Amino acid sequence: MIAALLEEVASRHGLLAGDGIQVLALDVVPHRAFDPSWPLVLLPAEPRSPGGASSVPNPGGGAPGDPRDDFEPAALPGRGAHAEPLALLRSLYPADHPVLGLGGAPDRTLAEVDPEILASAPHLLPPVAPVDNLGSPYGLPWIVARLRAPGGCPWDREQTHESLRPFLLEEAYEVYDALEHGGTPELAGELGDLLLQVVLHAEHAAEEGIFDLQDVYRSIAAKIVRRHPHVFGDVRAGTVGQVLRNWEAIKAAERAASATGGDVSDEAISRAVSATDAAPAAPAQPVPDMPAAFAGLSKTLPALAYAQEMGIRAAALGYDWPDIESIIDKVEEEAVELLEAGTAEERREEFGDLLGVIVNLGRKLGLDAESALRAGNAKFARRFALVERMAAEDGRTLDRMTFDELDDLWNRAKSREREAGAGAARDPGAGGGRREEPT
Repeated sequence: MIAALLEEVASRHGLLAGDGIQVLALDVVPHRAFDPSWPLVLLPAEPRSPGGASSVPNPGGGAPGDPRDDFEPAALPGRGAHAEPLALLRSLYPADHPVLGLGGAPDRTLAEVDPEILASAPHLLPPVAPVDNLGSPYGLPWIVARLRAPGGCPWDREQTHESLRPFLLEEAYEVYDALEHGGTPELAGELGDLLLQVVLHAEHAAEEGIFDLQDVYRSIAAKIVRRHPHVFGDVRAGTVGQVLRNWEAIKAAERAASATGGDVSDEAISRAVSATDAAPAAPAQPVPDMPAAFAGLSKTLPALAYAQEMGIRAAALGYDWPDIESIIDKVEEEAVELLEAGTAEERREEFGDLLGVIVNLGRKLGLDAESALRAGNAKFARRFALVERMAAEDGRTLDRMTFDELDDLWNRAKSREREAGAGAARDPGAGGGRREEPT
């Protein structure tokens, strides 16, 4: 059957199997990696006998008995929001893309077909033009390469790794802000902007013959598999604490291997993880090589995020306050030392110490210091704008008011926010947007 279909595709449409043709049964479309830039022959779903072979054999990719075989996602990871065959096709191809009938079936467009039509006969989806291959992992790299090629965009052709650095930070912050609202279409757009920066740097490196995007994929995928031996290997880790201790131990083994110019071996990982099992869970003093535990932290991180990551890494090695109360005590101690500081340099140092302890207090409470401060900044700006409006309502300007008058206006603004919040709670349809509770 397939040979006859490929012969029809070649004779009617000039598409040769030797040039690359994808052939998939309709029911496995969500489970297989395919690319719209190649022709796709869709076969009706093959009948499956009860208890017969799965249409997605060995989904985890491991050998028989491998625990990865227990992982059976509804669709290929990365396409889980389009788990039905037709929904996936419509996310990858334009609505007016031709769906050509084979074996006598009529031709239609993707917008015109339904699951019953696709299941009734084989069809051919011709390849899309590279510039229209928008939903594929290969589409964006092609677009970026075209921008950089002769005849492409003059601005893109002038960029370097160095000149692109500010955009990477900018896009990362925009993703960070979008995350405040959870999973939204806007977040997808911001993640795309950030992904563009990754693809741009990979394309620049590919032009220099250093690495390309598949090396980026390989590097991070290998690292994640290596650092999760409790998922992809034989290590057991029943608690988050053990996972974090293993993670830091494996990273230490990676650093040791890197220092000698080699790759970390499975044996080295096994020894590192075994050592965490034998080590005490919470040493009384910081481990001697604490600075090495912070290796790899980017100095361009915001100071709050940098401090929080240091606290996380230290805590993963057992160096942490035992409870919230002990951190509160430390906050009081650092505040007193700040008040007692006699010089500007001492005040600067003690203020930094106080901020560091407060960041760790947030970590212990399960809060992200950076996002908490950004939310606090937004609340302050929102409330200060309300203060300005209220002063204007009274015919006054802030610069002509005393501190006590301003403080009274601030408290009135807080009360007005609470009243507005209570009204929105009684009428959830009002405004329709996300609202933060005033404090």
